[in-house]
Amino acid sequence: MKNPYKILKTPLQTEKGTMMLGENKYLFRVAPGANKLEIKKAVEALYNVTVTKVNTQISRGKLKRVRREEGLTPDRKKAIVQLRQGDKIETA
Repeated sequence: MKNPYKILKTPLQTEKGTMMLGENKYLFRVAPGANKLEIKKAVEALYNVTVTKVNTQISRGKLKRVRREEGLTPDRKKAIVQLRQGDKIETA
């Protein structure tokens, strides 16, 4: 198994993510090359919980321009992790 700290970058605390806490779902920014099985194992290893479902979403980088130079913002991947009923992740 890969290092769980390299798979899970940061937990996302957004308005949508806060509403999903009632459904026992948590948002994480993850490494672009990570698959669902690796994300599941990383969350279970770091937080000692049981994951029942993982959904992923890739946000492509946007085209940005500064004067004459064009560039892209980096691609981002996030994961929506659903935990078993009764399990909880403590977030600050």
